[in-house]
Amino acid sequence: MEKKSLSQQTADRLYTMIVVERRLSPGEKLPSELDLSRELGVSRTTLREAIHVLASQKILEVRRGRGTFVAAEAAQVNDYGFSSLDQVRGELRDLFELRAIFEPSAARLACQRATPEEMEEILVCGEAVDQCIRQNQDRTAADREFHAAIVRATHNSFMMRLLPMINQAVAAAIVSGQHKDQLAEDTRRDHALLMDFFRKRDADGAAHAMAIHMHHSIDVMGLEE
Repeated sequence: MEKKSLSQQTADRLYTMIVVERRLSPGEKLPSELDLSRELGVSRTTLREAIHVLASQKILEVRRGRGTFVAAEAAQVNDYGFSSLDQVRGELRDLFELRAIFEPSAARLACQRATPEEMEEILVCGEAVDQCIRQNQDRTAADREFHAAIVRATHNSFMMRLLPMINQAVAAAIVSGQHKDQLAEDTRRDHALLMDFFRKRDADGAAHAMAIHMHHSIDVMGLEE
């Protein structure tokens, strides 16, 4: 597999910060070039190239003499019709069907393609989820970042575009209420198995572990038709 250029990897990371993590809102100005390049660990030249990529995708807008801003169009990237939880059961069923198809394959590719740094990030994020559960803290952000780290490591830009829907499923499951404790217990157990396969870079094992995790979640929430 041909590795992505550093500028494209940086563009992917910025895309995640804006579209998935919502760290920057439409109309908001990006941090200074110096600060952002330091945060991302890249040169300013690489950052400029990444910004150019996202500007061409209407995610960023470069305003001459004023700086770089998140484009208004960025707000529409993750609008898949799941903005409310009024019909949470039907949405969860559909979203978890998507996860059951998508995430095992993402786990497999991440095992095969992750750089050492990306694999370390996956493991660190997985540990953060476990810590949140053990300390009875809200794990929504940690769980979202764990799955985002896995998808980033696939080096597949189209998989990245599915992340907003995956995040909606994660958040909706966590706040859905009555199954919270069982879901947390299953997550700790399933993630421990998944992390073990990631450490070994066992692609088949990781795919099967993720499929088991999805099955447990679907079963606990009673989403089987």
